[in-house]
Amino acid sequence: MPARMRPLSSRGEYEPGEALARWMQRYVEFIATKRGLAGALHSGDPAYTALPVYFNKRLQPALRTLLDAAVAARAVRLGIEADDLLRTVATLCRGPHDEEPAYARRMVELLVNGLRYGASTGSDTP
Repeated sequence: MPARMRPLSSRGEYEPGEALARWMQRYVEFIATKRGLAGALHSGDPAYTALPVYFNKRLQPALRTLLDAAVAARAVRLGIEADDLLRTVATLCRGPHDEEPAYARRMVELLVNGLRYGASTGSDTP
């Protein structure tokens, strides 16, 4: 896994909630740099078939670690799946082309703020 995508809290650099937010913003940057890859992945070319699984096997555990730490620290609410976050951020990165990746960064910031809603109560529902 690229050093840029490794969990930040496991290195003790940031509090769990901040580490999660920073990692998600790095994921936005990662997606932005791979923009042309999306077309290839959906081209039907068998050479690209394994790439989504390859990325998911590396990114999902890193995000799960950050998410678990943030939940334990009550920085984000319960009941959030790492795979759901990965897909949501990827979807947000498909915003208006004239605003990318600034648009995606803003939307992910809103998403992270939403994850914090109800965190201090330990509730998984708002």
